[in-house]
Amino acid sequence: MIHRFLPLLVTSAVLVVGFLLCAAQFPNFASLRVVGNLLTDNAFLGITAVGMTFVILSGGIDLSVGAVIGFTTVLLAVLIEQGGWHPYSAFVVALAVAGGFGAAMGAVIHVFQMPPFIVTLAGMFVARGLGFVLSTDSIPINHPLYAELGDLALRFDGGGKLTLPALLMLGVVAAAVVCAHWTRFGANLYALGGNRQSAELMGVPVGRTTVAVYALSGLLAGLAGIVFSLYTGAGYSLAATGVELDTITAVVIGGTQLTGGYGYVIGTFIGVLIQGLIQTYITFDGSLSSWWTKIAIGVLLFVFILLQKGLLAVWTGRGGAPAEA
Repeated sequence: MIHRFLPLLVTSAVLVVGFLLCAAQFPNFASLRVVGNLLTDNAFLGITAVGMTFVILSGGIDLSVGAVIGFTTVLLAVLIEQGGWHPYSAFVVALAVAGGFGAAMGAVIHVFQMPPFIVTLAGMFVARGLGFVLSTDSIPINHPLYAELGDLALRFDGGGKLTLPALLMLGVVAAAVVCAHWTRFGANLYALGGNRQSAELMGVPVGRTTVAVYALSGLLAGLAGIVFSLYTGAGYSLAATGVELDTITAVVIGGTQLTGGYGYVIGTFIGVLIQGLIQTYITFDGSLSSWWTKIAIGVLLFVFILLQKGLLAVWTGRGGAPAEA
């Protein structure tokens, strides 16, 4: 039983030890203000990573999420600033478009039995290109509602606060934990990622589940695009470039296997926090290049892949593959 939770325990230990080391070097690090900023700064990444977790659990991959975020920000800016739409109406349209885009990729993957890597790679180019068709420039969003939503937060003593993006991320993570571990849809995802043929024999609706999981990934990428536009106050076609790789990294560091069928949403959330922790430490230090963030995350990713490989060998030696309860 302990082997099943070991990747999650190791990920949690890395976060706790890392935070304690940072706090020991910089006492102000252990404050509600820093923790609140950590959650706010990584909210869009956390929301996107939840969708990526579901896709990877099903045995797939989604390389289009970063481009969908960028497209969403531009779509919102064009609708609000040039079309005169109310932001709430623009939010609904953006979520519908992003979710529909993901569902279309899922349908192509299932109907034509094409590799998710290729389909979502094509989707990445399409979404990024559509963003440039709408506008090649960065478009500021000056609607008063954006300022109001930016100021919306739960405030604590000492200057700490949970902003709307942070609250949205925490809400998405909580809902995803329930969905993954206590619903039929979550059980279908684990079954599909564990063994597609066995899932079909057990009566899992493979096609419907595949379309639904990519639609969910697209929908959450669209929500992340809304959060990103609230965070930056603008829409830009090149926004969130490379975020798809950051989300995959967070998922793997969080203990989810790239082959599918095993992992935890909460692990992905911790993986996002670890990346944010490294970035925050470098900001506090002030003498390190920002590229050290990539180096540190790369080393962690390599270590966690080796850990998963070793645990998989242990499970196989015991006569069974890892499975989710």
